[in-house]
Amino acid sequence: MRLVKQAFLFLKKRKQKNFDFSEAVQVKSSTTQIKKSFLLLFSKKEALPFPALLLAMLLPITAQAAVNLAAVPIGRMDLPWWRARFEHTLAEARADRGAKLVWLGDSITQYWLRTGDKPYLQVKPVWDRYYGKYDPLNFGFIGDTTSSVIWRIDHGEFDGLHPKLVILMIGANNLGATHWGAHLTVPGIEAVVNDLHRHVPGAKILLLGILPSIRSAWISAETTKINRELAQVYAHSRLVTFRNVGSVLEVDGKPLASLYVDPRMTPPEPALHPDATGMRRIARAIAPAVTRLMQ
Repeated sequence: MRLVKQAFLFLKKRKQKNFDFSEAVQVKSSTTQIKKSFLLLFSKKEALPFPALLLAMLLPITAQAAVNLAAVPIGRMDLPWWRARFEHTLAEARADRGAKLVWLGDSITQYWLRTGDKPYLQVKPVWDRYYGKYDPLNFGFIGDTTSSVIWRIDHGEFDGLHPKLVILMIGANNLGATHWGAHLTVPGIEAVVNDLHRHVPGAKILLLGILPSIRSAWISAETTKINRELAQVYAHSRLVTFRNVGSVLEVDGKPLASLYVDPRMTPPEPALHPDATGMRRIARAIAPAVTRLMQ
């Protein structure tokens, strides 16, 4: 109970302005797991919402480890920008009931709409060229995990829509602050797919593997494991087509940093989001599958 009280006090203090995240190390626990949870979950810009943070931190000490947070709905409505983005996608769905294709995912999906003053930022023209004819909707949200996508689906994002195809790419953020490895993320992605089947039963699903990134050795290893397991899960599915297109961003089996936006940022960040050339390569790689599934 003492640790639970510490958790609530810590979370309360975190909401104050000018909070120093280094104070996380002052919250003590009897296990390395809890200490690690504090450091991982509370030291990121795009942190999970309050309820998810508390759950993720307390589960290891409350004998509820059987609950896979990656496979349950967790919204982020406490974040004003996320709430606004969600309401925007609902409005788009209401205004465009005839949309034939929906891209669903995280920031990589949202950045299909990216433009900028540098050629490598001009991703929107690629989107228009490959998907404009399908009257597409973009349901990509920065920082989303599988649990956030499940929440969005359950709260009306696909209500009234009857797309022919949903292209799903999710899971990269599961490997970030939440540290949900393959054993949690694969069931989480399966939960998203199953939720889509319930809400848009007539839609075909093109499931894309998690793209390679240059973040950590652990993330790279888990990415490979997740994609391998997903390929096995959906190898004989009549409802889901799985494609792992990460190789288009690699040279000799390693991601090419020059195909990502993040290393060009100021300050530079680890390669995660493909640039215009990288996104074009992805669009080309899945084009035959998209054409076939849209028929």
